[in-house]
Amino acid sequence: MAELTNASDRRRLVALLSPAYLWLLVAVFLPLSAMLFFSFLTDLPQDTPDWGFTLGNYARFLSNPTYGTLLWKSVTLGLTVTLACILIGYPCALVLARTIKGRARETLFLLVILPFWSNSLVRIFSWAIVLRGNGVLERFLELFVPFDLRLNLMFTTTAVVIGLVHSYLPYVILTSYLALQAIDDDIIEAARSMGASRLTILRRLLLPLSMPGLMAGAVLVFVPVVGSFMEPRILGGRVGTYYGTVIEDQFVAVYNWPLGAALSFILLAVVLLILALASPILRKANT
Repeated sequence: MAELTNASDRRRLVALLSPAYLWLLVAVFLPLSAMLFFSFLTDLPQDTPDWGFTLGNYARFLSNPTYGTLLWKSVTLGLTVTLACILIGYPCALVLARTIKGRARETLFLLVILPFWSNSLVRIFSWAIVLRGNGVLERFLELFVPFDLRLNLMFTTTAVVIGLVHSYLPYVILTSYLALQAIDDDIIEAARSMGASRLTILRRLLLPLSMPGLMAGAVLVFVPVVGSFMEPRILGGRVGTYYGTVIEDQFVAVYNWPLGAALSFILLAVVLLILALASPILRKANT
């Protein structure tokens, strides 16, 4: 009877998990498999009848130092944006979870998720209007400074970082907020009753206990930022050439899909390598 029950439970479990695995197969593994197949082609099958297989697309990455330079530039951008999101987002999540209550929290929480309700291109071009020379930011600052101010942040690395931080900051705030909200208030009260200061509570309790949420947010920011191309292209101008923009050019402008697929898989391998090297920190944060 127990064996029949276990078999029935397994069938029920398979039935419940099948849609999720089917979705992963269709939405993730099939596109990645097709991309991997294209990365080894000499030409697209629909364009050239005598197409074949080659490792030349990967060899081009190794023979051209520009790709390696742009990849390192993109990784540096990802680390910079991730660090900025942590420094800005964690204090915001801490205030939302442990300080503000009631309607004020709901209002601030609404402001946090507001970027998710707007199109990414709208957000980027809004920052272009704000950061350009003689734009909204300069006009606003001129109300408070007595001298002629010329920021003109548009088409700079700073503009790219600002646009990316604005786009991905909610991920760090939301994941950190959920982790902080899950901490039992009795633990904090016990620490206060024993004379612990606010800094000690933050350093010894809140930060370690909320580290899984913070690390999850950091990963959610770093992975897409490394391959981003819209923000660098629009806000960065000439300095906005990154690894992601080169990949986009291969698919859209040059129409060299095999090389674009190879560069994409190299980026995927580098990101997975970075996450593997950081896995001891991630495992320690989850314990």
